Amino acid sequence: MAARSKANRILAAVLIPLALLTLAGMAALWPSGSKEGVSLANPYSTAPGVTFDTGTIQSVVTGNCMQGSTQQGPAQQAPGQQGGGQQGAQQPPGKGSDCTFAYTEPDKGGSPVKVVINPDVASSHGVKPGDQIRYLNLSNAQGAGGSQGSPAYIFVDFVRTLPIILLAVLYAVVVIAVARWRGLRALIGLVGAYFVLANFLLPGLVEGKPPLLLALVGSTVIMIGVLYFAHGFSARTSTALLGTVFGLAITALLAAWATDAANLAGVGSHDAATLVNTSSNISISGVILCGLIISGLGVLNDVTITQSSAVWELYELAPASSARKLFTSAMRIGRDHIASTVYTIAFAYAGAALPILIIVMLYDRPLLDTLTSAELSEEVIRTLVGSIGLVLAIPVTTLIAVLVVKATGVPVPGPVPAGGVHPPVAGPGDGKHDDGHSHADDVADTGALAAAVLEERSRRAAVEPAAAHTDAPVPLEVPATRRGRRADRG
Repeated sequence: MAARSKANRILAAVLIPLALLTLAGMAALWPSGSKEGVSLANPYSTAPGVTFDTGTIQSVVTGNCMQGSTQQGPAQQAPGQQGGGQQGAQQPPGKGSDCTFAYTEPDKGGSPVKVVINPDVASSHGVKPGDQIRYLNLSNAQGAGGSQGSPAYIFVDFVRTLPIILLAVLYAVVVIAVARWRGLRALIGLVGAYFVLANFLLPGLVEGKPPLLLALVGSTVIMIGVLYFAHGFSARTSTALLGTVFGLAITALLAAWATDAANLAGVGSHDAATLVNTSSNISISGVILCGLIISGLGVLNDVTITQSSAVWELYELAPASSARKLFTSAMRIGRDHIASTVYTIAFAYAGAALPILIIVMLYDRPLLDTLTSAELSEEVIRTLVGSIGLVLAIPVTTLIAVLVVKATGVPVPGPVPAGGVHPPVAGPGDGKHDDGHSHADDVADTGALAAAVLEERSRRAAVEPAAAHTDAPVPLEVPATRRGRRADRG
């Protein structure tokens, strides 16, 4: 109990000041919420009389693009704006290009309207009866008339509310059904994490706060809240948090260096180019730096909590194992986790950047030029930085977990033979196993470690019936040490 209290005091002495420092940094960096100096046109703002409406497609037809105008004019009328604001080309009389139209029943009621579908949507995904869409209603716009040859109803987007809600509900049900209350707490913690992102990180970047400090403080706050809320206050969770903070610090340092050394300016992204013209306070390189740190946060948390749990489970399986044996066994699990996690990060980023990969592939450039291009360099560096941080976090987390579990672990009681005296425990003797049996400290493989513990417990269970017929007191079994086993054999 004294050792356990001492270990908990050491963890508290490290984590409490860290939490207070993080909260102080969050208070100092908290954004004001002002958007002064930000000039960004809202694509969903409309002119007087123009509205965004929703409806369900009844039928789909293909016809002359001029048929979608507010008033069906003569064939010699020049087609105007089409499908999402694209200006149609001048065609000879009677030779207008074809467009896709969807007769849509408005959700607010009324007769079906003829919505012109964007050419890119019609040629790629297409539309079909039964689809719910959002469209721009120009029929009541000021100055709109048939002489302009403009369509009165223009496709904007699909309505995806129902499938997204169904998937979200299914995800929540699956998580709660498998992980029970811990899964529910994790979902609530995820909501809190998005609150920090939306109210601290993003506004801070818009106002020009230091991006490195923003990312470190915001990520640490998220991890403290998520880990303790989902896994509870325990030495195991505190160990995972220490490993996460270490990996986060390594990732932040590497991201800061890589952003500057590789000259990541965001020139290959249309969204980044838009932000450049939005406000002079927004630093695109700072946004990229924050993205490099935050993108690996979930995977980093995954490996640290897994390693911490692995150490505790191995200890409960073999409480007599030495610290070195416990560390070695847990690192075998960690190495498997490293390999699979590196694949996870690489494939996740590759899937997100698939359209860019196809475009770059069609350029037919050398592989090295492709990987170092403006289009792909950010994804490559994000993969490398995140992978290095999580790989280094695994041995550090494992080492901290071994030290803590050895100081705070509770001895596991076992069967005691007649007379209340434990039988000699098989152990190393002159480099050999006694009686042909193996012991947990003498094996080098995690699977063999479990087998040795099961063998040891089965041998002890064989004498349990004899102990049941005695009135001798049954003391609490203390994990045997090498010196104690030698004394027993003597």
